[in-house]
Amino acid sequence: MVVVNRKRLIIEMGMGIDQHGQEPTIAAARAVRNAIAHNALPGVWEVAGLSDPNDMIVEVQVAVPYPEQVREDEVLAVLPFGKKTLTVEFGGMVVQGRAIESLNDKNDEMLIAIAAVTVLVEN
Repeated sequence: MVVVNRKRLIIEMGMGIDQHGQEPTIAAARAVRNAIAHNALPGVWEVAGLSDPNDMIVEVQVAVPYPEQVREDEVLAVLPFGKKTLTVEFGGMVVQGRAIESLNDKNDEMLIAIAAVTVLVEN
């Protein structure tokens, strides 16, 4: 049995909204993008010693209304590097907005998602 020790380098949180279209995938992807939007991770190379950014482990947790509708591959595609995993759970918020026919709204709902993105490295 191989035991792998992992250390967390960073945890970033974000929020994403789909105001029109009622797509939980869009809200979730925007939350992940928001979480990583203003990060640079020089510690991956300078402290952890990785030579390839795809060697870092990136665990994403998203809470969103209608989690069963989330297309996981589209959410993970927001992340440029890493060994990526996604956990989707029920949460976030549904806020009453205004349906606009020309924007293909299905109803008045605005979907809000929250995300936590954790970057880890193996020892």
